[in-house]
Amino acid sequence: MNDEDRARAAMETIPVLAGYRGPVTRLGGLTNLVFQAGDWCLRLPGKGTEEYIDRRNERVAAIEAARVGAGPEVAHADAETGLMATRFIAGATTMTPENFRTIAGAPARAGEAFRRLHDSDAVFSARFELFAMIDDYLSILSGKDVALSEGYHDVLQEAEAVRAALAARPLPVVACHCDPLCENLLDTGERMWIVDWEYSGMNDPMWDLGDLSVEAEFDAAQEEEMIRAYFRGEPTPAERGRIVIYKAMCDLLWTLWGLIQLANGNPAADFRAYADGRFARCRALMADPVFAPSVAAVAKG
Repeated sequence: MNDEDRARAAMETIPVLAGYRGPVTRLGGLTNLVFQAGDWCLRLPGKGTEEYIDRRNERVAAIEAARVGAGPEVAHADAETGLMATRFIAGATTMTPENFRTIAGAPARAGEAFRRLHDSDAVFSARFELFAMIDDYLSILSGKDVALSEGYHDVLQEAEAVRAALAARPLPVVACHCDPLCENLLDTGERMWIVDWEYSGMNDPMWDLGDLSVEAEFDAAQEEEMIRAYFRGEPTPAERGRIVIYKAMCDLLWTLWGLIQLANGNPAADFRAYADGRFARCRALMADPVFAPSVAAVAKG
């Protein structure tokens, strides 16, 4: 059975898509199969994702995000199988680093989208905890035949200063996306929609901003546009410090995610290069002269 046949078979189990005979168009996705079917977006979970994705949490988050206007309407979300159907956002551009560079106002709209989510009363059922997730991913990798990026444990030890600073001045956690790949943002030109809630959880809101800056390859001006739109002005030194910290820490975490994809034989990308590239960027960000003062600013509060 090819991918389209799998999609059409799955559609017959979803009331809003059962009986649909129109075109089915494959969309992007690093780990899952995603399709447009008329007014709906169909998602079939990828092989091996059950090892590290809590589909029950994802279902809660997707429905909550839709309720508060951050994500599209959810028509179907099966917490057992991971099968999901959400409203297709017509006329929206799927974001990429290039689109963020060339579409006027896109970084600001992204900042506004995350502010909309973070300021809402949405409550997700999971807690996104950076260092606990690193431990979980390392545990998964311990049972697989794949080498960590060279020096990983040394850098993880260096990150203990980050752990201490964040623990000294914890922020109230809010509903966060936690995986703001560019492709998880859809821009209509008037507002940004956020999709794909697999890694979502209650978290420090600055994670979303730091991670997006890295994923979108923002330059200083783009990052400032996002930050100013989010805060509607100037953030505190501690808030800026958290963004700097999370730019490095997201790479430390997602390095391990890439290695899990490599171990699982995911053919969507060269995950050895992905993991090693993210780890190299993490080291560079932690070596940047702005990093240590940022950690100190966070610890000071």
